[in-house]
Amino acid sequence: MSRFPIQYIEPVFRPPSEAHSLILPVTNGCSWNRCTFCEMYTQPQKKFRARDEAEVLDDIRRAGEQLIVQRVFLADGDALVLPTRRLLAILESIRRYLPEVERVSSYCLPRNLRKKSVEELKALADAGLKMAYVGCESGDDEVLARVSKGETYDSSLSALDKLGQAGISRSVMILNGLGGTALSAQHADNSARLMNAAQPEFLSTLVVSFPQGEARFRQEFDGFQALEQQGLFAEVERLLAGLELHDTVFRSDHASNYLVLKGTLGADKARLLAQVREAIERPQQAGLRQEWQRGL
Repeated sequence: MSRFPIQYIEPVFRPPSEAHSLILPVTNGCSWNRCTFCEMYTQPQKKFRARDEAEVLDDIRRAGEQLIVQRVFLADGDALVLPTRRLLAILESIRRYLPEVERVSSYCLPRNLRKKSVEELKALADAGLKMAYVGCESGDDEVLARVSKGETYDSSLSALDKLGQAGISRSVMILNGLGGTALSAQHADNSARLMNAAQPEFLSTLVVSFPQGEARFRQEFDGFQALEQQGLFAEVERLLAGLELHDTVFRSDHASNYLVLKGTLGADKARLLAQVREAIERPQQAGLRQEWQRGL
């Protein structure tokens, strides 16, 4: 039996919606890797580097000989840090050796688009890059600074606008509870403001979690007090109330969430707000996840 055509450096992460995609590592780790809430690429073996271009292209060729796939996810944390030329070579190789592929996607740090023009991104879209997962985390500058995100409201909006102009779908993630009790209101309000300005195609919320403990996080965010369950719901309610989206698929169904929410904004805004209000007023009847059901 032939071995799988791609060798991975564990752990490997991908968005939930890429469960059936071929994970193609084009970098190892994350080029920023300073966000204090993120534990994804902190292991020594995940130190950032761009993979050798010839190795990546060879992986694609061998995958084409063994597999039939419809989606490819470019890993690890921020494939779009690579120069446009290299990304185009990867996308063109996918189109050549994996002709059944309908969509290529990637995580994207806003900072990695600062030097990429809309024209470059359009070229990537034309070559097959159809979706970028952008972890904005928050639209509030104070929250972003306290968690060492390395971004601002303006830098996040600039990246989202570039992607939108290029025709690349944007799937944005906001972290519920990231500002703690002290910054919860401004975190919700400014995150809604950012989403209203960007009008992304997809939006999701996850609950900030620290499986390996909060020590690293608290080094930068002194005095952080985590939101309890009801506080998390109140923050989501405030976020939803502030959103004025026209046609955005909204999901709050990640394993970290107590309350599962699914809908389209703005069509389902009233229903989603009613679900959150029920979770606040009648949590025993809201079908919430138990602690043992949650995780990353």
